[in-house]
Amino acid sequence: MAYNIADLFEHTVDAVPDRTALIYQGRSWTFEELDRRANRVAHWLAGHGVAPGAHVGIYAMNSEAWVSTMIGCLKIRAVPININYRYVEAELEYLIHNSEIVACVFDEQYATRLEAVRSASPALTTLAHVESHDPLDGEPPEDTAGALERLGSVPFEEVCAAGSPSRDFPERSGDDHFIIYTGGTTGMPKGVVWRSEDIYFALGQGIDALTKERVASEYTRAEQAAASEQGLVFCVIPPLMHGAAQIATLSQWFIGSTIIMLRRFDAEAVWDAVDRYGLNSMIITGDAIARPMIDALDENPGRWNTDSLLSVSSSAALFSQSLKDRFIEYFPNVLITDSLGSTEGGFNGIRIAPKGERAEGGGPRIDPGQDVVILDENLELVPKDDRTPGMLARGGNIPLGYYNDPEKTAANFVIAADGKRYAIPGDHARWSDDGSLVMLGRGTVSINSGGEKIFPEEVEAALKSNPAVFDCLVVGVPDERFGQRVAAVVQWRPGQSATLAELDASARKLVAGFKVPRELHTVEEVVRSPAGKPDYRWAKELAESGTHLVD
Repeated sequence: MAYNIADLFEHTVDAVPDRTALIYQGRSWTFEELDRRANRVAHWLAGHGVAPGAHVGIYAMNSEAWVSTMIGCLKIRAVPININYRYVEAELEYLIHNSEIVACVFDEQYATRLEAVRSASPALTTLAHVESHDPLDGEPPEDTAGALERLGSVPFEEVCAAGSPSRDFPERSGDDHFIIYTGGTTGMPKGVVWRSEDIYFALGQGIDALTKERVASEYTRAEQAAASEQGLVFCVIPPLMHGAAQIATLSQWFIGSTIIMLRRFDAEAVWDAVDRYGLNSMIITGDAIARPMIDALDENPGRWNTDSLLSVSSSAALFSQSLKDRFIEYFPNVLITDSLGSTEGGFNGIRIAPKGERAEGGGPRIDPGQDVVILDENLELVPKDDRTPGMLARGGNIPLGYYNDPEKTAANFVIAADGKRYAIPGDHARWSDDGSLVMLGRGTVSINSGGEKIFPEEVEAALKSNPAVFDCLVVGVPDERFGQRVAAVVQWRPGQSATLAELDASARKLVAGFKVPRELHTVEEVVRSPAGKPDYRWAKELAESGTHLVD
């Protein structure tokens, strides 16, 4: 039985063809209508020489065109390649060269940048552009029209008009590839290569996150969708250029949910959607999205009817306890979950957020998913009764490796002492007394101060317990005595601030004294990706330069 992403989507289409699949900028598409749009894109790409296994870039903000292109690629067994629209030319050129794309669907405002780096992939000959109808996009850069002409790009609506709506594709396989490019916290973008079947069971509803039950067949979720009178109304807030948003969208469609799509994150627009569409559930990426959403509620009491909301799930970034508590105060009957996953490692665990839970050792706790272990530096399994920190690892359905990068593949996908293959994406953790995982942060950005290893995320969580802190990042800077010392880069809440001593006092309630910041840098805004992931390179450069240092 083949667990193929395109097949799984089509099973839902066949089960609930008339159910609304997507609502975007006031327009809706049923599952059958979206399926036909994707079929048109698929036939157009195939007609322009895109063969099974070929790579197709998607260089755009959230839109119907984004998801129709992604599904269309998968239908012809081509591989969609997500391109971060915030990349500068050097990063964009590297990704295009590394991914070897032969076609690209892109937002027209990126035409000049794409033209500048097109030569990085000589095989890139098929291009289609999505015309902007969003006033917030602003005017496209000068010479956009000229760049589109020189690229030989075709408007996306012409693509859909030219391609056949028929679903008449060859048989697919669970071995078909799904590649997600991720920037991580350091280095150039890396393409994580998954088999279709593996990513379904690792991230895409093949195994229930809460019950840990595995589907009986490739039709299980579609059959469940057909058995329900209506599906969930679900909002995927992060941008589709990030893997978490792509998989969340697909996995919700596998169970027949209606996706509410925003072109870009805006807290008030999310609450508008809850009010207007009766939104039931949403995925956020930690504090970077959670805090503006809570602030919007604080600033607009009674503006929105939120009675339809059933659950809020955070993934891919730190969700601090103080903000979980605020959500629970507003929504005492809403299920608030914090899940841990990564592009390389898949789903690692989830925890239902109780109010007022004290972070153990400063880090959040997660109930582990299937095949999750902790490995020590010798790749030995750390027993569950051992509190020694180690590398979080996951076996079972994991990626094949990184595209065009055997060295990184060998480093991050290892054969452990038990003879099994594991993905080690870089998170560090230790076992807790109750069998949960205490998350300590990314080893690649850990701080070594006087021989003590300090993980930034646990210190950040402690700092955010101070009500004056809106956002923060923690990095290590050179220290003559200890090698490194802890530095905090902090964005204050409007009209508030705190001294280093005040931050020290509040943080010491949650983490050991050697972990608290020794210096403080204040900024107007902490730099994060559109999905809320931290930019530790920026924070480290700022801290080491002494910029915005507070005495």
